[in-house]
Amino acid sequence: MTRQLALVLAASMPLSVVDFASGQEELPITRLTLYRSGVGFFERRGHVDGDGDMQLSFDADQINDILKSMVLLDLDGGRIEAVGYGSREPLNRRLASFGIDISDNPSMATILGRLRGSPVELDIGPNRVKGTVVGVETRKSVYQQGVAIDQPFVSLLTDAGVEPIDLSLVRSMKILDEELAAELKMALGAMAEQRADRVKTVDIALRGSGEREIVAAYVHEMPMWKTSYRLVLPEGPTDAEGEGPGAGMPTIQGWAIVENTTDEDWNDVQLSLVAGRPVSFQMDLYEPLHVERPEIPVPTVPGVAPRVYEGGEVFEARRQLADRADDANERMRAKAMAPAAAAEGGVGLARDSGITADQMVDYAARAQASASESGEVFQYELDAPVTVERQRSAMLPILSTGIEGRRVSIFNRADGSKHPMRGVELTNSTGLQLMPGPISVFDDAAYAGDAQIGHVSPGDERLLAYAVDLEVDSLVTDDGTSRVQKVRIVDGLIEQRIERSSTTKYAFSNKDEKRARTMVIEHPKSGGWTLAAPEKPVEETEALYRFELALEAGEKDVLEVKIERTDLSRVELISFDIATLVSFVKNGTASQEVLDAVREAGRLNGEILATKRAIGALDDEVRRITDDQTRVRQNMNSIDRTSQLYNRYVTKLNEQESRLEQITTERAGLEAKVVEQEKALRDYLKGLNVS
Repeated sequence: MTRQLALVLAASMPLSVVDFASGQEELPITRLTLYRSGVGFFERRGHVDGDGDMQLSFDADQINDILKSMVLLDLDGGRIEAVGYGSREPLNRRLASFGIDISDNPSMATILGRLRGSPVELDIGPNRVKGTVVGVETRKSVYQQGVAIDQPFVSLLTDAGVEPIDLSLVRSMKILDEELAAELKMALGAMAEQRADRVKTVDIALRGSGEREIVAAYVHEMPMWKTSYRLVLPEGPTDAEGEGPGAGMPTIQGWAIVENTTDEDWNDVQLSLVAGRPVSFQMDLYEPLHVERPEIPVPTVPGVAPRVYEGGEVFEARRQLADRADDANERMRAKAMAPAAAAEGGVGLARDSGITADQMVDYAARAQASASESGEVFQYELDAPVTVERQRSAMLPILSTGIEGRRVSIFNRADGSKHPMRGVELTNSTGLQLMPGPISVFDDAAYAGDAQIGHVSPGDERLLAYAVDLEVDSLVTDDGTSRVQKVRIVDGLIEQRIERSSTTKYAFSNKDEKRARTMVIEHPKSGGWTLAAPEKPVEETEALYRFELALEAGEKDVLEVKIERTDLSRVELISFDIATLVSFVKNGTASQEVLDAVREAGRLNGEILATKRAIGALDDEVRRITDDQTRVRQNMNSIDRTSQLYNRYVTKLNEQESRLEQITTERAGLEAKVVEQEKALRDYLKGLNVS
């Protein structure tokens, strides 16, 4: 098949060996693209004449990256016949398959338990005991000082019978079954092979006629490339308006730091540095995965019979779908195997260019994946090829140009200093993406300090702070007010609209007699508060406002920042203080109608309170009568029933009982009255709205 694509793998180390069995030239690295997500895209190119077998060697730890991303192209009419690599069974599964399972790091007692029925020879000091392993058990053994511990014993069937042997006395063990001994040796060898097997190879069979170009490309783990910058500020002072010798355009120089952590030199490699961060992950594709299947017991219930399903239209429809899928797959295979002209579809792989999107589409037709256009990702591509020896790093210049910027002094009270920071406001006028990294700032050809910058797209602005401006002092004061702006009645509740304001004064003193300052003041935002003054900040972020203040040389100035918010509070109408409400009416905060409504509600509530006081007075009278009756009855027990005093007590008790009956009637009437009065108050307040 022409231009056959083999999607195979991506190694985290470049291929250390690339050989052709037929003596063809090796595939050198011609292009390398590094990403800030910690991966690199390697592209190798070479030639093959006729049939050839190519072998790629790589570190075993990177086999999963290889299987995930490699692209192989045999251009100019050739094809890749086969790609093969050595499979690897999971170690635990391999160990469990031997005659003696040592996958769980067993003890001697466990090994002997797994050798039940096998002949062994045990060395127990001066004696050697031969026998067949019956089993392993634990017994209590008493040692010095009467301490009993659990000790494993192995039972051997010897000529003298079954003999228990304390395993603590066993020096060595020999497996007399030669096949089992060989199995144990092979299991141990498999473990050693697993540790020593650090290099894997991929064998690629290339078939075709004549000289053809071969491309191998893959993605693998690489250190993230980094950037560092040098910012050179123009010399000379500036005034508060930014005029003067120092008002020229700063110069920014950018360096890319790349590390070749592989075991192969990069010789004359075309290097690209991509700003994007593609999603990259690892997946175990190399080691065979065995799905655990449930073990189902054999049915033993009498009368259970296999279930028979009848065929029908559904089955026929599925068969037709399967046939159509087979036809589609066959057409895909036929298209892939069909020869094609070198210039088919206008696709050609130039010697010095990267793999084109068309070639990827041609070779990955029907691939179940989605990809974005490479043009959407910004990258730095070095003009000349670079050379970086293995296990070495390099700093490569990627940027040197003027950039729009101006000197500023940045003040944020959260910094905890009375001095602002010397800084620069940069506008990315380079037309390039600026990557995150440190910036060393040079002022008047002298080192001025370090700053840090995040990702800056073309046209974006950023503030950099690189030193403390000791020649500017600051004093910050705060003041706040709160005032009830409006009082009204809403749904029977007093609603107060309260206006709150907070004013922060930033006072600055410039002690520099030569240089003016452009102060950038950062004021934090507060949830629910709005900016009242100044009318508008020069810049705004999610967390703060930025204001500017021109501070002439040797001068002082003040910036006031005022923020406001309006709160609503609601309280019960009948609990609101009348005197306070009267004052609100006088200053226009509340209307006379609101005061009248509150007074009416107070009157209705007063009637309720008066009735409840009357009920309370009756309850007090009942308590007094009850206490007096108790006293009278106690006195009656100690006097003659025929005496005049006894008759007086009887008369008094009769009168009190009559009064208690009367109180009960009066109290019931008052309770009913309270219910009516409370209903009248609720009806009055319900839906009461007065502005």
